[in-house]
Amino acid sequence: MKKIREVMRLRYDRGASIHDIATACALSTSTVSEYLYRSGAAKLGWPLPDEITDEDLERSLFPPRPHKGEPERPLPDFAKFRTELTRKGTTLLLLWREYRREHPDGYGYSRLADLYKEWDKKSDVRMLQLHKAGEKLFVDFAGLKAKVTDPETGEIREFPVFVSAMGSSQMVFARACQGEDKRSWLEAHVLAFEFYGALPFVLVPDNLKSAVTKPHPYDPVLNQEYAELARFYELAVLPARVRKPRDKAKVENGVQQVERWVLAPLRDRVFFSLSELNEAIQTLVDELNRRVMKGPNASRAELFAAEDLPAMRPLPAERYVFAERKTAKIAPDYHVEIEGHKYSAPYRYIGKQVDVRIAFQTVEIFDGTQKIASHKRSSQRRGFTTEASHMPEKHAHAKWTPERLTAWAESFGPQTVHFVQRVLDSKEHEEHGFRTILGVLRLAKRYSENRVEAACARANVVGATNYGSVKSMLEKNLDQAALPMEAPPTSTHENVRGADYYKKEEGE
Repeated sequence: MKKIREVMRLRYDRGASIHDIATACALSTSTVSEYLYRSGAAKLGWPLPDEITDEDLERSLFPPRPHKGEPERPLPDFAKFRTELTRKGTTLLLLWREYRREHPDGYGYSRLADLYKEWDKKSDVRMLQLHKAGEKLFVDFAGLKAKVTDPETGEIREFPVFVSAMGSSQMVFARACQGEDKRSWLEAHVLAFEFYGALPFVLVPDNLKSAVTKPHPYDPVLNQEYAELARFYELAVLPARVRKPRDKAKVENGVQQVERWVLAPLRDRVFFSLSELNEAIQTLVDELNRRVMKGPNASRAELFAAEDLPAMRPLPAERYVFAERKTAKIAPDYHVEIEGHKYSAPYRYIGKQVDVRIAFQTVEIFDGTQKIASHKRSSQRRGFTTEASHMPEKHAHAKWTPERLTAWAESFGPQTVHFVQRVLDSKEHEEHGFRTILGVLRLAKRYSENRVEAACARANVVGATNYGSVKSMLEKNLDQAALPMEAPPTSTHENVRGADYYKKEEGE
């Protein structure tokens, strides 16, 4: 009652505004307004008579409820209120107006709001945050892991469990994954969307590395793969703030339910494969979603069908396919190397840093957001995939040419020239050998031109045409050892073209 007296004093004696009174008394402006409204209705002024005690003041402002036998004002169905508040655009004020149209003698807005808050606090399923139907999906990995036994060795492996929960209905999904890497994380999202049969508008993940590259309270940075999934499904991603558990309360509760009703009951069962484990997890998750919750007196599945699903978006016709992202530099042979295989890009991009998207069946190369090349993914190592349109019409248009590489090799000696020509002759397209030749010639920065010339002589004898062989010879000082046989002459060999050949070709 002390705060009520202070509110009345500041208002009636000092003429303070409602906002200033709320600040001074550490109250909300609505509470201050309520106190002043009730004091006015009770026709109390300031100063209060000395004989009015705190009990008298409370009784005047907050009269007791009617005694038994006296008619009470009707109460709305608060469980229905909570369901309605999950719908977009629905507010407590709107629901109160509808209630008063049906019950003109019903409670005022402030009193009804207080009664609703009291009911909500006593409910077993507390909604600390208001979540619109179908809007948010909370995602995380559970703390407990599931176990699978190798049927041959008996080794027991632990697998992380992905959990998602809808914000409104709390409908949960769970699945054991191969790991907590980006591929497992994103593929679990796809399976979750397919489980719900629809898409939310917002994803709320924790700040794990598979989702967030750089956590930040205002501007978190998503990793490329997670951002790509969000673009594919047209989702907004709002990572939970660090050390703010209320931001992800729904998934925390979902994780707790999955650990209690799914993973704990399976702790003593033996599974011999991940698929067998996930079948058992799905069975118990379905049971959990069908269990009736005390607060709303409905199951998660029922609430999902009634609230979330109608408000969600349909799944796209195509399924998202995980693709890894890497950055690479277009080499002088206008190729990028992925897992030992080289893929071409238009030669005008030589020397540029590009993004490479590596999917299960394709390799795509991007300059910023522009796709500049697309190839079928190859499992062949040390191979080339080259599109003819990526090749220069004339070698003079490219930064490196066979003539320029041969001229550079001449400064080393005839054995280096011969090695360069052998590499060029061994490739379907001469440009495929540029990277090998450049690598060998640049070894001179560490080992000197004379040693590279000696290593090329040995490579010519043994028939080696790759960079690794020449480098290994230098590292092991084999270039300084005697050759196993005399190096073949380079001036009269029928396959040797020499610099004059290229000068002649240029003249033509």
